[in-house]
Amino acid sequence: TAEYGMLPTSTNSRNRREAKQGKQSGRTVEIQRLIGRSLRTILDLKAFPSGQFIIDCDVISADGGTRTASITGAYVALALAVKKLLKKGILTKNPMKDSVSAISCGIVNGKVLVDLDYNEDSHADIDANFVFAKNTGISEVQISGERSTFSLKTIDKMIKLGLKSTEKIFRLQEKIIGKI
Repeated sequence: TAEYGMLPTSTNSRNRREAKQGKQSGRTVEIQRLIGRSLRTILDLKAFPSGQFIIDCDVISADGGTRTASITGAYVALALAVKKLLKKGILTKNPMKDSVSAISCGIVNGKVLVDLDYNEDSHADIDANFVFAKNTGISEVQISGERSTFSLKTIDKMIKLGLKSTEKIFRLQEKIIGKI
């Protein structure tokens, strides 16, 4: 599972900690579920039937793409935790079936863009988030027509650019994690 939160100084105006208020917004709950689903798709859950990983995703600086950055970072945290547990002998089998990363994408002024910042995201005609597993396919697709509709051709362009961009992310993740 995952816990997602915007730190108080992550935006231009100070946020209140939702956990301190005792109630999370629907957006926060939805993002937590998205992160958890994305990680579960690349895990062999039978490899640790009585265990649980809880990944904290604290947004330090919110400038668009916080949910996709959280998924990408959560995978790194999970992989490093698994690596440590395997080394200590607490896990005897590597439960990681694949790696996962995510990217935001959108259509702004007729152009397909990836990793949108807040300004681009707030002016996007089409807004999308893609979660890709490196070897096994797509874990999640979220696409919304903010100011217009979209075609299958547009979706295809966005997926292709998203895949190309996540290839770079996967390389960076592997550099950080090393061999499991």
